[in-house]
Amino acid sequence: MIPMELNLDNRGSLILSVENLEVVYNEVILVLRGISMNVSQGEIVALLGANGAGKTTLLRSITGLLELHRGRITKGSVSFLGEKINRDDPSKLVRAGLSQVMEGRRIFAELTVEENLRAGAYTVTSRQKISEAHDRVVSLFPVLASRSRSTAGYLSGGEQQMLAIGRALMTSPKLLVLDEPSLGLAPLLVQQIRDIIETVNKQGTSVLLVEQNATMALSIANRGYVLENGRIVRDGSSDELLQDDDIKEFYLGVGEAGRRSFKDVKTYRRRKRWSA
Repeated sequence: MIPMELNLDNRGSLILSVENLEVVYNEVILVLRGISMNVSQGEIVALLGANGAGKTTLLRSITGLLELHRGRITKGSVSFLGEKINRDDPSKLVRAGLSQVMEGRRIFAELTVEENLRAGAYTVTSRQKISEAHDRVVSLFPVLASRSRSTAGYLSGGEQQMLAIGRALMTSPKLLVLDEPSLGLAPLLVQQIRDIIETVNKQGTSVLLVEQNATMALSIANRGYVLENGRIVRDGSSDELLQDDDIKEFYLGVGEAGRRSFKDVKTYRRRKRWSA
């Protein structure tokens, strides 16, 4: 059974809230500095930023994986569906309706495609729900149905990304967190992943999309945040961000700075202009 299109009357209720979040690693390295952001029901929210900006740390704080990396929330809070989840373990969050696709896909390479999908439903006890989720996944990714008995490690990069997303959808999550889903993919595959994310959202799943590919992310997102040096330095609707001269210059490759390596761009220029 395929989920119906999202009921627009449900849009607007807050599903994820991050308030004034500070995070340290090894008790000494301050990585996040007062982050506040949110995702509402029915939204796709893009989180943009260069390597080292703090995107992965923010995701770990949201999905319960921070302590595994010797990180700790020292200030602020993370709430999911109105409940604080600062200290919740990942399996509890998955059961509550929060699923993540990590950067690099992280599939079980030695298992078959079908076994990977079934592993994604390990927190689901209802056979009917597992069957419905499985039907949804194979309708979104027909190639996974045709290769269900194939060893996952032999799939192409694009197929592995589809499998990683499909596995996360096996719990029928309320919020899907995607970490760099377009990383390392050819442009045609990036377009396919983009369309799939949009379809998943229309079926009723809210999405937090972490991307360096700002063009792709903002083409489907409702809103976006720009993260730099552990702080949110810009936020707004996708249209506003796409029209912002600094976003164009530093994230869309338009302008003088876009023709140089990003590491050669002096970040104080951005901080100065965005904080003006």
